[in-house]
Amino acid sequence: MPEVRHHPRYSWQGFVLAGFGSGYAPVAPGTWGTLAAMPAFWLLWMLGHGSVPLLALGVLFVLVAGCGLCQVLLPQLDDQDPGWIVIDEWAGVGLCLLLLAPWLAAEGWWLWLASFVLFRLFDILKPWPVCYVEHLGPEWWSIMADDLLAGVLAALPLLLLLRLLA
Repeated sequence: MPEVRHHPRYSWQGFVLAGFGSGYAPVAPGTWGTLAAMPAFWLLWMLGHGSVPLLALGVLFVLVAGCGLCQVLLPQLDDQDPGWIVIDEWAGVGLCLLLLAPWLAAEGWWLWLASFVLFRLFDILKPWPVCYVEHLGPEWWSIMADDLLAGVLAALPLLLLLRLLA
């Protein structure tokens, strides 16, 4: 009989924190988590016919779920920022897309792709102030905060480019 996994990672809370399973990838879970978030936000965007409030609700849901479930699960873990928790990537790239929402329909696929690439760069490289925010406040918040800031920083050059192209 196979061993039953009782680690919090395999609970329903862990599944949500793992970006609905995308964080369980054996390599580059943050990239896989971000990649999984993109079609989820695209679907939400399409179902709402380009609705910014619906996209904002999706980002808010991910943020609140991430903070709440991290607060519950982190005390049960040895590592306070395990790589398999990628709900923060979902929140960060979602915020990036939300900031770009007025242009998502008009600009099409390249803006979605650029959002993904720039978000991953800022999330992986963690330039200042992302590296600073990563250590502010309780763990359940700092896990989320650095990715939210990476999402904002990823949106800024794209917003500037869109302004220049207008």
